[in-house]
Amino acid sequence: MSDDQASEETASAEAAGGDSAPDAPSLLGRSLYGGVLAYMAVDGFKHNDKRVEIAEEKGVPMPEIAVPFVTGMLLVANLGIVLWRLPRAAAGALAVFFLGTTPAIHDFWNMEGQERQGNKINFLKNLALLGGALVFLEAADRDANDNSGDD
Repeated sequence: MSDDQASEETASAEAAGGDSAPDAPSLLGRSLYGGVLAYMAVDGFKHNDKRVEIAEEKGVPMPEIAVPFVTGMLLVANLGIVLWRLPRAAAGALAVFFLGTTPAIHDFWNMEGQERQGNKINFLKNLALLGGALVFLEAADRDANDNSGDD
């Protein structure tokens, strides 16, 4: 494909509301993933006081600042993935979010009964979401490397 054809294809995709990067992962897949993260972020903002209290109990430093900050980071990074804008930064931020919060907040191995079961489920859910973030990080890196020779 010539450079002109590639430019026309990109322009057509953008005009149709598609991705500007032709090799971006599936918009449907990104949207489904993003829907879960958007729900998590909105729920986090709605229940900020409870989350701050939990973080404080878990020994998170400055929870009244850290909790809304990482919730905002989750929301902004999510938009980056869905829109495929600054995808390496977005996917990296999601990986940092899940690597930091999952073992600190969902430490099911220190719990008993229903609390243990609920936190184990959330731990595993977050582990799967971390896996998704790493897949997006690899796709974004590949995208950046493919486009680095387009000077």
